[in-house]
Amino acid sequence: MLPMMIRRTLLLSLTLAAPLLAQRGFQGTMDSVRLRQLYISNDPKDLPGGSYAQQISQKNRTDSIWFARFKGLVDVKKITYASRADGLTIPAYIFAPINKRGNNGHAAMIWVHQGIHANWDESLLPFVKEAVDKGYVLITPEYRGSTGFGEAFYRAQDYGGYEVVDVISAMDYLKTLPYVDMGRVGMMGWSHGGYITMLNATTAGHGLKAAASLVPVTDLFFRLSLKGPGYIQNFSAMARMGGAPFEKVEEYIKRSPVYQVEKLDIPMLVHVSTNDLDVNFVEDQQMVWKLKALKPDLAETKIYVDPPGWGGTVGHAFDRRVDPVTLQRLDTPEQIDSWNRIWQFFDWNLRPSEDKSKPPVPPRVQP
Repeated sequence: MLPMMIRRTLLLSLTLAAPLLAQRGFQGTMDSVRLRQLYISNDPKDLPGGSYAQQISQKNRTDSIWFARFKGLVDVKKITYASRADGLTIPAYIFAPINKRGNNGHAAMIWVHQGIHANWDESLLPFVKEAVDKGYVLITPEYRGSTGFGEAFYRAQDYGGYEVVDVISAMDYLKTLPYVDMGRVGMMGWSHGGYITMLNATTAGHGLKAAASLVPVTDLFFRLSLKGPGYIQNFSAMARMGGAPFEKVEEYIKRSPVYQVEKLDIPMLVHVSTNDLDVNFVEDQQMVWKLKALKPDLAETKIYVDPPGWGGTVGHAFDRRVDPVTLQRLDTPEQIDSWNRIWQFFDWNLRPSEDKSKPPVPPRVQP
C-alpha cells in the first residue's frame, strides 16, 4: 500500500498530466500502474525505512563475535569521533596489534564497509586479521545511514555527500594514536565503500597515501537509469538532494567518482568483475578505461572474468567469500589473486613492516 501522501500526489499528477500529454501528442489511455512505478518522491519522509530494533540486535551480536574471535589475538576497541561535516557522532572499530610499536611505528588504513544501509560485519574477519598481522592499524567508520544505530542515524543517509566526510574524518581519530604514522594512511572499500573511497581519494586535502576501490559504484547517472525509479527513490528523497538526476545535474556529477578522476593524486587500485550483478560491469568498465587513459602512472586496475561469487549479485563479492560459520576465507583462484594484489599494492605504498619509531639502521661501511 502506497503512503497516503504519495497516493494523493499520483491522483493529482494524473489530473495535471493529462492536458500536457495531450498537448505533446499522447493519444493513449493513462496507465495508472505504470505511473505509480515511475513516481519518484523528493520528500525525505518517503525514504525507505528499516527494522531498527532487529538491526541493533544484530549489531550487538556482531560486536560479541568480533571481541570473542579476536580475544588475545587482536586489540579491538569500539570508539566514536565527530564528523567534520556537521559534528555527527560516528561509531567505528579500531583493530590493532596487541603489541604496539612506538611513536609512528604503524601504517594505518581506513576500511569502508559496503552497502549504504549495512555495517562493519563479521564477514570481513579473516581479512582484518591478515591486515593486523601485517602490522596495520585499522579504523572502520560506520558512516551515517549504517544499520544498528537506530532510526535517526539510518535515515540520515547522504549518499556521496556527508557520508564521504564522515569517513575521512576518521583521520582525526587516528591522529590521537601516537603509534600511527599519519604519513602512511591508506583507504580501502568494497562496493558502496569503494565508491566512498574513490570520492575521498579525489578530494583535495584528503591526506591519504594510497587507496583501493573494489567493485565500486562509479557513475550515478548510469547506475540510477539502469536500476530504475525504485532505486532512484533512495537518492531523490535525501534531505540534501531533493530531486532526481535530471533535476540536480551538478549535484549528481559531484557525487559520481567517474567525473572526478582528473583530481586523483595518489596510487589507486581498482578490481572489478564481469559478472557483477550489483555494480554491473558496464558501469565499472567506464572507470577502468578512464583511469587507464588519464592516470596510467597512478592507477592499477584488473578485470576478473566471471569469477565464482555467491548470492543474487554473483561476482559482486568474489573476493569476500567466507564460510558463514567458521568465518574462514573460501578462496578461489580469483579471490587469492585479488588479495595478493591488494596486499602487494599497500605493502609497496604504506610499508607496514617498517617500524619508524626506531632510528634508521646506518649503512654498513665496507672496511
